Amino acid sequence: MNRHVDSGDYIQINDTVFLHIRDWGEGTPIVFIPGWPFGHEMFEYQFTQLAYRGYRCIGISMRGFGKSSKPWGEANYNYDVFADDLRTVLLALQLNNVTLVGFSMGGAIALRYMSRYQGERIANLVLCGAAAPNFTSSPAFPYGLESGAVDSLIKLCYSDRAKLIADFGRMFFKDSKAITPQLLDWFQSLAMEASAHATGVCLATLRDSDLHSDIQSVMIPSVLFHGLHDQICPFKLSEKMIMPHELLPTGEVANAAGSDAISSGVEPAADGIRGARLVCFENSGHALFYEEREKFNSELISFIEKKTLTEDKFFGTATG
Repeated sequence: MNRHVDSGDYIQINDTVFLHIRDWGEGTPIVFIPGWPFGHEMFEYQFTQLAYRGYRCIGISMRGFGKSSKPWGEANYNYDVFADDLRTVLLALQLNNVTLVGFSMGGAIALRYMSRYQGERIANLVLCGAAAPNFTSSPAFPYGLESGAVDSLIKLCYSDRAKLIADFGRMFFKDSKAITPQLLDWFQSLAMEASAHATGVCLATLRDSDLHSDIQSVMIPSVLFHGLHDQICPFKLSEKMIMPHELLPTGEVANAAGSDAISSGVEPAADGIRGARLVCFENSGHALFYEEREKFNSELISFIEKKTLTEDKFFGTATG
């Protein structure tokens, strides 16, 4: 079912779709799912550090992105299909006790996998700037981007995709002027490697999906990483997956950073992730995995290593 080509490792999904993966290191497996419109290369500064710390890092470029196959058809680019593809990779690599890390749209894919496959093979869940429970706002959920703004992005995708990606890059960071031009160019090159078709269709998937019911399926230790200055997936999205908004002021949530944020905090909302904790990245926009990469990596390690020692803390008082 697997095949190897000169450009890297591929997992075969069907006769026409192959997913490009990166598999570095040995030890406890961490599976990384990138966000729109990137491949797994976006996690370079996790792979080059965590593999040396005794972790096996597996990155998956989802269909349509990076060096993976880019099939035609809207039916190829919904969360059910992405979750099915993720399961195929987990089975092909015979992975168990996985820490699943989903960034942005990858976080939504991770949640759908947890719901669709009851968290099969997953021991820990890390959602990073996740595009959930809704990417777009509505009268019932006034926290994401406006639907019309996403419509404009889709229109721009099909008229000037390079401008779309450049504009996205400027929103990606807390302060794009603090990022070197070379790094901005690198991120743009990664994004432009995506299929134009997948780029547009996945914007519609982001716009139209509701993951509130998927959240209810998460019954494993979970942590949410989120940049306080995120302009793409606002910080409030993670707040709404953790707790009732009125129970704790945003400032107090924002200060619940570091290891203490994992083992402390208030009980989650009735429709939140059971026992999940929020780690705020106070100096990051959407690109927390780069802007505060040392903290990102250390918090990830802390979460994985402390889970087996203090598992009761992740589930509050309800451990049954």
